[in-house]
Amino acid sequence: MPNEARPVKTRARPRSVSVRDQITERIDRGLLAAGTRLPSEPALATELGVSRATLREALRTLEGEGLVRRMWGSGTYVAQGSRVANSLEMNFGVTEAIRAAGMQAGTEQGRHWFEPASASEAAQLNLQPGQDVLVVERVRTADGKPVVLSRDILPAHFVAEHPGVADQMLQRSMYEVLERDLGLVIHHGVASFRPVRADVTVARRLAIPRGELLLAIWQVDYSEDDVAIVSSHEYHLADAFDFTVHRRGPGRRLQ
Repeated sequence: MPNEARPVKTRARPRSVSVRDQITERIDRGLLAAGTRLPSEPALATELGVSRATLREALRTLEGEGLVRRMWGSGTYVAQGSRVANSLEMNFGVTEAIRAAGMQAGTEQGRHWFEPASASEAAQLNLQPGQDVLVVERVRTADGKPVVLSRDILPAHFVAEHPGVADQMLQRSMYEVLERDLGLVIHHGVASFRPVRADVTVARRLAIPRGELLLAIWQVDYSEDDVAIVSSHEYHLADAFDFTVHRRGPGRRLQ
């Protein structure tokens, strides 16, 4: 007898995906409004007829997509507000990213000061430990909502003959001030990224609960001749930005 074709087995859809879709539908239909606290995990798992492990997997996915915020000791909330699209391979600054999203970029809680460079910052900026650096700290807003806490550090000698430029950095794009006021053009930057939980200080500056998920970006920007200009530390609200990266493929590998 000829061999009979065996039926193709389809892989069962993970239950967590179905749960994720159910919660997403409730958010899209307005049944769960922005800022709403979801029921406790035991209650929600019972309501949806799944285990707590399955529910947690769905919530992790939703958090990664920026649809919910999970806060230690507080619960899970529907994320609020619009999200700013930001391409990680482009180095054009927070202000430009917010404006490109059609939102009003703003700054609040701005301050600046001089301090001796720590050993780690000195190494990044090609300074000797203890040399003076200018620190510019501010909260960036999108349509009035705090979305980023930034701390920019640059060698003091860049601004020594420009006493008012630090104030301008609190009001305008850092890159704009560097180029227009100081003649320093940023050619490229080297950045590292990792998720962190907001500590007490960061949470207070961004008006969020302690422990909220953030994306931390540490970057050093360089001029065309590889002179380190500024070391930046940024804490981005995870639910305020959509980050994308264009990844190049391996190219032709078979001849």
